[in-house]
Amino acid sequence: MSDKIPVTVLTGYLGAGKTTLLNRILTGDHGRRYAVIVNEFGEIGIDNDLVVGADEDVFEMNNGCVCCTVRGDLIRVVSGLMKRQRPGAPAFDAIIVETTGLADPGPVAQTFFVDEDVKAKTRLDSVTALVDAKHIMARLDDSREAREQVAFADRIILNKVDLATEDELAEVEARLRRLNPLAPITRAERADVPLDQVLGLGGFDLGRILDINPEFANPAHGEAGHVHDEHCGHDHHDHDHDHHDHDHHHGARGHAHEDDIRGVSLSLDRPMDGTKFTAWLDRLLGEQGQNILRAKGIIDVAGEDRRLVFQAVHMILEGDLQKPWGTIERRWSRAVFIGRDLDEAALRAGFEACAA
Repeated sequence: MSDKIPVTVLTGYLGAGKTTLLNRILTGDHGRRYAVIVNEFGEIGIDNDLVVGADEDVFEMNNGCVCCTVRGDLIRVVSGLMKRQRPGAPAFDAIIVETTGLADPGPVAQTFFVDEDVKAKTRLDSVTALVDAKHIMARLDDSREAREQVAFADRIILNKVDLATEDELAEVEARLRRLNPLAPITRAERADVPLDQVLGLGGFDLGRILDINPEFANPAHGEAGHVHDEHCGHDHHDHDHDHHDHDHHHGARGHAHEDDIRGVSLSLDRPMDGTKFTAWLDRLLGEQGQNILRAKGIIDVAGEDRRLVFQAVHMILEGDLQKPWGTIERRWSRAVFIGRDLDEAALRAGFEACAA
């Protein structure tokens, strides 16, 4: 694993602050070599004094980073970057792909699973979405792309928090959580985020899918100040498991409609039949994979000491038996599906029917 270069996909709507974040990475004094792949070099507004040399689509930075444009195919650009290897050292510490204007980060993420050459040299680390705290509610209302970007993310950077009140932030975070119960939310001003909150998250590393908390899909609403990361607020839940009471909370700001994308969380305290579960998951992704943006789960398989961990990107599924359950650990199965127009009752029935 370690010799593969990690790739972060950075997504977010126009004006969310991606350019500011990318400039921080490309000009920062961090002692690392990053390659940033952007759609349009002009968009990023790099200060020309920092550009050392350019050949075709690749621009060298003073700090050893490079910036290149995706005019051609992503696979071609990544392969070109790989050829810049220095003897005995990886070419870059990480690659960052910015997806401005691309609706769904899914196809970009899939490239890193599907193309053998790319897969041999790189590994998809995570998808990070930047959102603008002041304007994201309106974007989510009118843009399918904005909803997909949030739903697909492994981490959400809630940027420009200085422009919104605490009540507004709590409302925004509650809505982001309904769209994506898996991604921790990090607050930021002027895209000033520690790089370890963006890079090296291991969102696509099965071994690092440690905690999937189904309660997290139904946090208490309107709690100011308790929503900075994925672990807060659990003791504030009302635990009524009624996932249908969300919509009237939007009334105050006029968001009366329900988002077409949301997270559905499932759990079961009885062991699963491994064969049944795998067959159900394969069938589900085959039939509804286009609508399922992301899925992750940790499954307690009957007669197996190790936990089965899986994740899916649309129809692409990977799963593996990971570390053993602890002796005093609660053994239970839980999964989260994030997608469009999901039938929660049917998902729950199918999941529970896999019990051993």
